[in-house]
Amino acid sequence: MKDVLREIGMIARSLDSISNIEFKQYDLTKGQYLYLVRICEHPGIIQEKLSEMIKVDRTTTARAIKKLEMNGFIDKREDQYNKKIKKLFPTEKGSHVYPLIKRENDYSNLVALSGFSASEVEVMFELLQRIRHNVEKDWEFVKKGNKRHY
Repeated sequence: MKDVLREIGMIARSLDSISNIEFKQYDLTKGQYLYLVRICEHPGIIQEKLSEMIKVDRTTTARAIKKLEMNGFIDKREDQYNKKIKKLFPTEKGSHVYPLIKRENDYSNLVALSGFSASEVEVMFELLQRIRHNVEKDWEFVKKGNKRHY
């Protein structure tokens, strides 16, 4: 069997390395741009939803949020109905950087998918979504403290 996940991992790590290098000039490091993008695309998102969206644990998300807040990219605001809930919003600085991150993402997509037809890209997208859905089942299972048996 082909090691598809190894290929996906190499692609993801390569793109992440490129982004970390290119976004260093904006004081965005170690994948923080991922969190900022999601917050810009979903203003008012709560930390738990953000963790689920990016597929990382709450502790990792909390560290990234703290750094983004300290560097002035996001604000935490209390929910008007429930003071325990903290919603995340981009600041002016975060909103200013978002289009640059989006442009880099669009360019990376263009480079990665060059030479593929529109129909090939569509099939690839559908197949990758199926892979993600399969993996999400195990992610949810393990996240709840269970062990996979292999």
